[in-house]
Amino acid sequence: MTTGAILAGGRSTRFGDRDKAVAPLAGVPMVRRVADRLAGDDDPVPPGADRAAGGDPVVDELVINCRPDQRDAIEGALDGLSLPLRWAVDDEPDLGPVAGIRNACRAAAGEYVAVVACDMPFVDPSFLDTLRGDAAGHEAAIPRLDDRWLQTTQAVYRAEPTATACERALARGDRKVLAPIDDLDRIVVGDAEIRERTTERTFTNVNTQAELAEAETAIQEALNGAGTR
Repeated sequence: MTTGAILAGGRSTRFGDRDKAVAPLAGVPMVRRVADRLAGDDDPVPPGADRAAGGDPVVDELVINCRPDQRDAIEGALDGLSLPLRWAVDDEPDLGPVAGIRNACRAAAGEYVAVVACDMPFVDPSFLDTLRGDAAGHEAAIPRLDDRWLQTTQAVYRAEPTATACERALARGDRKVLAPIDDLDRIVVGDAEIRERTTERTFTNVNTQAELAEAETAIQEALNGAGTR
């Protein structure tokens, strides 16, 4: 069993006065787009358009990590989701993604957890599925884009050791998202292999209103037949 975990607990400080997790993106709350792509229920938008729209789910359940004040709005945005849903609400908000990953791993029913940030609306479900295969027998499979940047918020982790590694990092006061990684037996998927499987758009973050507008344009172009798979 694999759990999908969506990290939504950040403060969205560059986005404006609205929580970006529930901001509409081409008419759909952003967190719902991410959830639907993992469930195979999203619009046919590349990369992984066929799997994102009408494909089999790549996870067996979803865990949503968020702050307590976000839950009602996110729950509304996810109403009718086709996957079972669990919550990993931050008991101490604002500790960053390390705490979010820890809490999601603790709440997961699956042995492995496919983590995606809520602001990655182009996540390629087929690519995430291959990462799950990479992680088998290890404690993590993490992409490294451009052979420089570890994509820790679009990666697959074994739940128990990852929760422990995150707890150790937080206990020593280290909130950097890379802090727990050194404690894990991990597979790193390099840039060349990433590009064989998908495109770098899968890692696109929507952090600002300008990036939201760019993402909306990309979705509309794909739906109008101008996008490429």
